[in-house]
Amino acid sequence: MRFLSWKTACAAALSAPLLALAQQPSDYAREKRWADEVVPSIVVGEPVWLEAPRTEKFLGIYTEAKNAKGAIVLAHGLGVHPDYGLIGDLRGRLADAGYTTLSIQMPILAADAPAARYPVLFWEADARFAGAVSYLWRKGQRRIVLLSHSMGSRMANHYISSHPQVPLAGWITLSISNGEIAPLKRVKFPVYDVYAEKDYDAVLQGAEKRAALLKRVRGSSQTMMFATDHFFAKREKELAALIRLLLEGGKK
Repeated sequence: MRFLSWKTACAAALSAPLLALAQQPSDYAREKRWADEVVPSIVVGEPVWLEAPRTEKFLGIYTEAKNAKGAIVLAHGLGVHPDYGLIGDLRGRLADAGYTTLSIQMPILAADAPAARYPVLFWEADARFAGAVSYLWRKGQRRIVLLSHSMGSRMANHYISSHPQVPLAGWITLSISNGEIAPLKRVKFPVYDVYAEKDYDAVLQGAEKRAALLKRVRGSSQTMMFATDHFFAKREKELAALIRLLLEGGKK
């Protein structure tokens, strides 16, 4: 991972999100219910309340590693919370591996809302990513990676595509739920596409196209993990090890 200048970091991390064609705010009441459930049960890390333009304060779970190799912002999938499932597992494993982690609450809709409606939240996801990066920068972190799963990867893709100069040292996308990565023009950091052998059909069908796109982004790669599904069930340990290899320049 590489260092980024203060000027570049501030300009990108604090820039206002681009307007979408249609916008809707997150279901803040549902977010509060998640927070009321999650915060008392946090064992690893500590809850923090983050701020960003045009969005209410949102929950993050911050875990600081001693002599950190870098920092990772984690973004969960559709409709859940920052300590849920795969992302909840990875934030702890990666902190143990020497990375400060910040898992953030992504915007969500009502529990019965289909994935097709979620793009109305992407503008707010942009703001939250920027807020998370800014928070880590103020903590002294200068090597920041974005790690996202499923719908969180769609949100991350929108943010990076809209803000190609964002001060990141890399983006690791796990099983982007629609199977597509939007063009990444002017992106200067590597992008790592990871998906599963038994992933969703859309993810599998889009793998070849994603690989072709990543050839145009220096240092990027694609990896398929065998014997697991969209949620990397029973392969979380191996996934964390792969992420470490990618971040530390090792070979898969």
